[in-house]
Amino acid sequence: MKKSTKFQIGILSAILLTGAGAITAIALNQPGATTPDSSMSGSGSGSSSPAAVAVVAENSHRLDVADNGTVTFTEFLDFECEVCGAVYPFVEELREEYAGEVTFVTRYFPLPGHFNSRNAAIAVEAAAQQGEFEAMYHRMFETQGEWGEQRVSKADLFRQFAEEIGLDLAAYDAAVANPSTEARVQYDYDAATALGAQGTPTIFINDDLVPLTSPDDIRAALNRALAN
Repeated sequence: MKKSTKFQIGILSAILLTGAGAITAIALNQPGATTPDSSMSGSGSGSSSPAAVAVVAENSHRLDVADNGTVTFTEFLDFECEVCGAVYPFVEELREEYAGEVTFVTRYFPLPGHFNSRNAAIAVEAAAQQGEFEAMYHRMFETQGEWGEQRVSKADLFRQFAEEIGLDLAAYDAAVANPSTEARVQYDYDAATALGAQGTPTIFINDDLVPLTSPDDIRAALNRALAN
């Protein structure tokens, strides 16, 4: 394992185990963690029962698609979440390690405790409409320290990111302004709440929720799924 990745995992473990001011994973239930506001649910795709909601939807964004398609890693995330930012390089390592074996899916779960998380998700979805989901996904996490945990809109900065990755800005602006783009974000949010997610990141391997007490839990769950 790369030294830099070990360092990132050490940070991640500390955050996950202490809840150090960040939104934590559902399984940790840390005091003070930000959780979904139930009043937000249902505005996009309508209310759903857990039995009616799939972990992966047909329109879910796939970072990688495995050849055999038998194991899927799904992360419900908030681009402003500190823990999601710490998990990000580890997920990138997993993508490399399990290339061709595991499908990696990303779904939006912008929690209300973060001022710009929904704006960020809308910006990423607008980029996705031009085929650049992954480019904007990377940009959000790579720059999280610049815009996260601020109480003013960073929509203009996100538009700058769109320009930097070469998007058609007129189309981007139209997508951001179109209610259907936010509805797409809300669709994932509603799925997360219906599946019982209470914080970010919430990670599933196939249909099984992975309790996050250390990063090794994720790799162990992937290995079990592949072995089965």
